[in-house]
Amino acid sequence: MSANRSLAWHPVPVNAAINIRWWLLHRDSLTRLIQQRCSKFLVEPVFQSLAPACADELDIMNLRRSELALVREVYLYCNDTPVIFAHSVVARKHLDDAWRGLSRLGNRSLGTMLFTNPMIKRAEFGYKQLNTHHPLFKRACQRLQTPPPSLWARRSLFTLQGQPILVTEVFLPAILRLKI
Repeated sequence: MSANRSLAWHPVPVNAAINIRWWLLHRDSLTRLIQQRCSKFLVEPVFQSLAPACADELDIMNLRRSELALVREVYLYCNDTPVIFAHSVVARKHLDDAWRGLSRLGNRSLGTMLFTNPMIKRAEFGYKQLNTHHPLFKRACQRLQTPPPSLWARRSLFTLQGQPILVTEVFLPAILRLKI
């Protein structure tokens, strides 16, 4: 039971501090929110390849453990500081159909694409406080000088033509320095 519990994402961020809660619960484009608060916004791609999904992504994406998916990871920067680590997963079979443009995004924001297409629908958020045992925590901390004990993350499923993409946003400590 503890293994399944450690994989669980929750419908509300019950233990989140007030200062991070606003960011976690905001439903608009995170890219747009950050852009409004920065003089210079940058998307830095750090990984994009066919790779296995994380264990806690398999069921929601209907993937088998051995099945490869397109995994894309980027940092969103406000000025010269990373504020978000974003991780997206799409099944390989959907790359030639609904999500065919994903592999050509480069340093453009996935959020811009998701929020400008009215055909794309977003499901409810799941929330999790990631710790050192979660693979996304380790990858998110690669640009941090001093990793914190934990990081809050949210994820949601977006669908286009019935085909899902899972987007996880990990909130880095510097997000709290941006004006709400």
